[in-house]
Amino acid sequence: MKRKKAKAGSLILTVLSAGLAIIFLAPVIWAFFVSLQYEGKQIKSVVSWFSPPYTFGNYLDLIIGSDVAKWLLNSVVVAVLVTVLTLLFSAMAAYALSKIKFMGRNKLFFYFLLGLMVPGEATIVPLFITANNIHLIDTYAGLLLPSVAVSMNLIIMVTFFKGIPDSLIEAARIDGAGEITIFARIVMPLSKAVLSTISIFAFIGSWNNYLWPLLCSMDSSKFTLPVGIPIFAGTYTVDYVKPMTANMIASIPAIIIYLIFEKQIVQGITMSGVKG
Repeated sequence: MKRKKAKAGSLILTVLSAGLAIIFLAPVIWAFFVSLQYEGKQIKSVVSWFSPPYTFGNYLDLIIGSDVAKWLLNSVVVAVLVTVLTLLFSAMAAYALSKIKFMGRNKLFFYFLLGLMVPGEATIVPLFITANNIHLIDTYAGLLLPSVAVSMNLIIMVTFFKGIPDSLIEAARIDGAGEITIFARIVMPLSKAVLSTISIFAFIGSWNNYLWPLLCSMDSSKFTLPVGIPIFAGTYTVDYVKPMTANMIASIPAIIIYLIFEKQIVQGITMSGVKG
């Protein structure tokens, strides 16, 4: 009886999972087929969106004849730099908070925990005023630097670094290794799992960031894809083909990263959970 109940439960869970997967994938599949249609095609029914003939010329037209390629490059550059800087600064701060004893360490860590309680939208106004006062508005530095300081990334790293045996670090100190050597040659090589997790979170978070790039970038040449695509789509009031093509160009890199690093993303969600 128990085995039959377990099989029935597993079957129900599989069906529900497949149903949810279809629901979430349906808009992506529809957008992909729409992007392959010829511009101005007459749509008579839902089936018309998925029926041939198909063309990849829409992608070539957008990349060559519009600002989408420039926005794509901006998004890639900003996302990569945000990822690298996030890994560097978060790892250094997490090492100090987890392995170096100094006065006020716990209070400082509690301060970062409080950062999780403050929504990002609440900090937009003071962030804009600060960035404007130091002349970072409408600059690439202004686009990427505010995205580097994320409390969640730091907390995940601190939690992971605390799991590294202190005896290993003390042995290195006795052998004469400095903190930089310990950090670079011992802690970082042992932290590949959490580093890959944080890098994925940082990249996807930067890639999908909309509000701050919208406020920071005044010149269209500095737009990222989340900012530029709605403006581009607004020029097409009836035809869906070119706007959907632009959306697919913006989505494909994130989809590829998710497919490649699916295990790390699931592992990162587990790491970010509350531990007893």
